[in-house]
Amino acid sequence: MPPEFTLVGMKRFPALFFLPILAVSLRAETFLVLPFFNQTSQSNLDWIGESIGENIRDTLAAEGGLTVSREDRQEAYRRLTLKPYSLLTKASVIKLAEVLDAGEVIFGKFELQQDPTAGQGSRGTLRITAQILDLRRIREGPEFVAIGAMDDLAALQTHLAWQTLQIAMPKTAPSEEEFHKRRPPVRVDAMENYIRGLLAASEEQKHHFFAQAARLDPGFSQPCFQLGKLNWLRKNYRAAAEWFDRVRPTDNNYRAATFFGGACRYYLGDYGAAQAAFEMVAKDVPMNEVINNLAAAQSRRSLPEALENFKKALEGDPNDTVYLFNLGYALWKRGDFEPAAERLRAVLQRDPDDQQATTLLGMCLRKSGPRPGDAKTEGLEMLKHEFEESAFLKLRSIL
Repeated sequence: MPPEFTLVGMKRFPALFFLPILAVSLRAETFLVLPFFNQTSQSNLDWIGESIGENIRDTLAAEGGLTVSREDRQEAYRRLTLKPYSLLTKASVIKLAEVLDAGEVIFGKFELQQDPTAGQGSRGTLRITAQILDLRRIREGPEFVAIGAMDDLAALQTHLAWQTLQIAMPKTAPSEEEFHKRRPPVRVDAMENYIRGLLAASEEQKHHFFAQAARLDPGFSQPCFQLGKLNWLRKNYRAAAEWFDRVRPTDNNYRAATFFGGACRYYLGDYGAAQAAFEMVAKDVPMNEVINNLAAAQSRRSLPEALENFKKALEGDPNDTVYLFNLGYALWKRGDFEPAAERLRAVLQRDPDDQQATTLLGMCLRKSGPRPGDAKTEGLEMLKHEFEESAFLKLRSIL
């Protein structure tokens, strides 16, 4: 029996149904943005190439484009033993795109030129050259350029990102004036600290650079998202929620920030705010994990719609033990002992050591319902912590 693909609210299909579509559609819909090649002799400026690439990738994603994640791109570089900031041949660029199933590649280079007549405070003139390679039509797009003072890097990146949209997504690209309104300028030193945070090896270093970036430019929300994630991983939910709240609605990470912010509110006991956050995300990306978490918040508030949402999450992935447990738990709380027992048995078939499922199954068999104040059986709803938005959007675009 082949595996199946599913989206919440959509019919489930065998994986074999998608094979011919996947071979064409994933490549046709996905953008790969490479870090721009450093053409200076200064390796300490590699961060500029990373910053240009990240800015374009964020822009494409924020405008609805499907992009290869930074982590997947880094893994492909490692697999192909390529240096991220050195000039690559066209053959290497194409190979990267093939490995990552990308239909279009955005890449380029930057140079920093010093003007001997400029003042002492000048950091030089930056020339950024970009190009788009369309693998669907085996066609190279024209080169496009942004030139200006190093101190105007944010404006140069924004202009280059807008040019990219005009070529890559001409039907939906906004005017340059509208685009600049959505993306306020960012201080160069804040951008540098943010990128150095992305490149840092340790959590401590990352936190240092991201905090510096956020301090230098409070309106720059990308480091806020990263600081939220770092605090989330440390289970410092109050601080994490505060950082997630600072992510702007126009940013690519806004839905992820809202999702994790909702989970933080849930663990802080603010189930109303958690529900509102998950409802907001579910409107755009009704993924199983979002629907499950929404149901958990509703369940904590004793709302009847929780049961239907737990069912909906399980329909999306019938083998997931979290969804099975949550639905079994919700049914048990309603006194529906037989269907609850069926889901809890399914949990134990997959995880025989689940003590909570064992306890609840025993209570179902004895037809023993909830007892007020019983700490062993109250608040057992489980959240999902994954947020695979890009995979969901890819599959939805194919469908």
